[in-house]
Amino acid sequence: MYLKHKKSGDLVEVLDLEALFDPFQSGVRGRFHAGEELQEPATFEKTGLVFPSGEGLPRCWTDAHYREKS
Repeated sequence: MYLKHKKSGDLVEVLDLEALFDPFQSGVRGRFHAGEELQEPATFEKTGLVFPSGEGLPRCWTDAHYREKS
């Protein structure tokens, strides 16, 4: 899955989808897809990622207590 890094606007390939879907994980392993060479994996904070369309990540992926809030 590809997400967009808010700060740079570059695409990030998410390498650990389970961590992305886990609301108890604040970061996710991935790598930038910019330029011609494959980039080294890094940890990205979920708060710094959005869908390529610009839409934010679902709250159930980022907030472990999303059901408790109204």
